[in-house]
Amino acid sequence: MASRSLFAAFRQISGLTAISRVLGFIRDVVFAHYLGAGAATDAFLVAFKLPNLFRRLTAEGALTNAFLPSYSLARQQKSDKAALILAAEVQTALFLGLSLIVLVMEVFMPLVVAGLAPGFADTPDRLAAAVDLARLTMPYLPMISLVALWAALLNSQDSYFGGAFAPVILNACLIGGAFCVPFFQTNLDLSAAYLGVPVALAVLLAGTGQMVLLQHQLRRARLRLPLFRFGLSSDARRMWFSFVPAALGAGMMQINLLVDLVLASFLATGSISWLYYADRLAQLPLGLVGIALGTALLPRLSRLEAKTGSAAEKQAGFCAELASAIRPAAILTLPAVAALLILPEVLITGLFRSGAFQLSDAQAAALALMAYAFGLPAFVGLKLTQSALYAMDKGRFVLLTSSVSVALNICLSLVLMQIYQHVGLALATSLVSWLALIWQAAWLARARRLDGASLMVVLKAAFASGIMAAGLYAALPGLQTLLSSDLLVMLICVAAGMGLYGLAGHLLGLTTALFGRAERQRT
Repeated sequence: MASRSLFAAFRQISGLTAISRVLGFIRDVVFAHYLGAGAATDAFLVAFKLPNLFRRLTAEGALTNAFLPSYSLARQQKSDKAALILAAEVQTALFLGLSLIVLVMEVFMPLVVAGLAPGFADTPDRLAAAVDLARLTMPYLPMISLVALWAALLNSQDSYFGGAFAPVILNACLIGGAFCVPFFQTNLDLSAAYLGVPVALAVLLAGTGQMVLLQHQLRRARLRLPLFRFGLSSDARRMWFSFVPAALGAGMMQINLLVDLVLASFLATGSISWLYYADRLAQLPLGLVGIALGTALLPRLSRLEAKTGSAAEKQAGFCAELASAIRPAAILTLPAVAALLILPEVLITGLFRSGAFQLSDAQAAALALMAYAFGLPAFVGLKLTQSALYAMDKGRFVLLTSSVSVALNICLSLVLMQIYQHVGLALATSLVSWLALIWQAAWLARARRLDGASLMVVLKAAFASGIMAAGLYAALPGLQTLLSSDLLVMLICVAAGMGLYGLAGHLLGLTTALFGRAERQRT
């Protein structure tokens, strides 16, 4: 039953994430057309980085991982009422703490942005725009953090729609904001660096819409939380105690991203944007597969750990649940890796080359995409291993691996950027992610929470992906000679790759491994 629920939850989350990612690509195409890859995009991306960074630190990257195991334990050992009291106490502390952070950041924003992107000092207009846009986007932090907490609460009840649909609202608002750029530019006489103002305003509109959606979903699930509940129960104290290493671990992972941003600001103008557009493509399979599976996996593994029973039964159930996530992760991620390695420029050019986004921008972003593609299996795998470790209340071990990864990432980035410029930053991120994955997987194996049940499926998926890659590599020159449309070449390559992988996978039994297993579990 648990495996069937995991697959059903994965399908729902992945489906809604697919809608969000499609809108995300439309958003990025509109961004590329109206903002290009210059000062305006750099300024907005730095400004939007701040609420995203703190959101991942305080909510999605730490609080959720500490909250769900504590909430599941309170429901299992006490009552639903005790669990809701815990949620209300966490909500109060989160809202008040983040509101204070926003006030402080608004005051000291020039210093914050200067530290976040020191290379902007050479371009005063870009620096001033980043500061002003950051002041506009910063109030999004408490909004989206509360949304993340409410989504975690709904996930614990096997209700995933609200949390998975919230990014759709954000992308729709950002698209609308980007379309307003010409109007603002004409009527307000905005300078080039300030073209992101309507997009920044759209962020706040999105936060309001997301909060309304999640509150509606909470009422439907009959989860009514008071806005304020002061004081800390024993469950809340235990949760915050677990939150500290989880927050530090999430902070370490975010420092990896900040290192790229800070160092890229010293490189050629557009480097931040090239890394952004490459990362957006790499994030597609990560979101559809890794994040979706990790989101569905954490509450299930947390419930397994909270249950009473023998150690052997817990270990067997844990391994089975984790294996049921690894199989679809491999089947769906490895062909994406092959496609991103073989078709990076085709994909970037087909999606983003228009308006202010030039061919040279597409070529630079394509090189970064190949570096990110190398680390994609590790990015996806870490979503699963970290969910397993947080369910076991091993946030301190995640902190240890994250800290080592940050130190290595800084060293590798400083070396590789001298040789490969912005591509070196992406490559360093991929390399340290592989190290963290191997380390965490080895620990889970020693703890008898990970076995080799999925190894054969992983090898078959890799072989089928190799067949697909060889076919695309052979066909690509002919397609580019025959067709002049970048978009048409991309669409044909994507369709041919899917067909070739589907055929090879079917002959190797991957269809049965993915769908047949789920069908047997359903019956």
